[in-house]
Amino acid sequence: MRRDRHGRGMRGPLAPRALPLRRTPVEQFDTLVMDSVAEIERRLADSLGSKFTDLRHIEFAVDEVPPESQHYDADIVEDRGVPLSKLYPAQPGTVAAAPRIVLYRRPIELRAEGKAEMEGLVRSVLAEQLGSLLGLPPEDLEF
Repeated sequence: MRRDRHGRGMRGPLAPRALPLRRTPVEQFDTLVMDSVAEIERRLADSLGSKFTDLRHIEFAVDEVPPESQHYDADIVEDRGVPLSKLYPAQPGTVAAAPRIVLYRRPIELRAEGKAEMEGLVRSVLAEQLGSLLGLPPEDLEF
């Protein structure tokens, strides 16, 4: 066994290799979005029962910032003129055959003062986009 300059053995790992030592803000936000989608899906299944179609046919994505755009469509959730998310409708017969909801991480993070507020904002944005896609009032999707 090799020794370091102080005569002690080499340090062992701080954590098992399978566990990350620290999750990045991007990974934390992605996890928050997917956990919120799973919770909305569970609540929809509980409230609508057999009439509920799962959300697996919808793609969810996170982008750092919104793209440069000169026009705003009705399918954008925005706050004070800054887009927080966008709904891309399905285009059958193309690569975008499934509808896609994209959340913009930096604008959402900048509007939240803490983790709880950011969770609420993500849920609210998802509820609004899913509500318009599924034809349900957003209040029924928020928790």
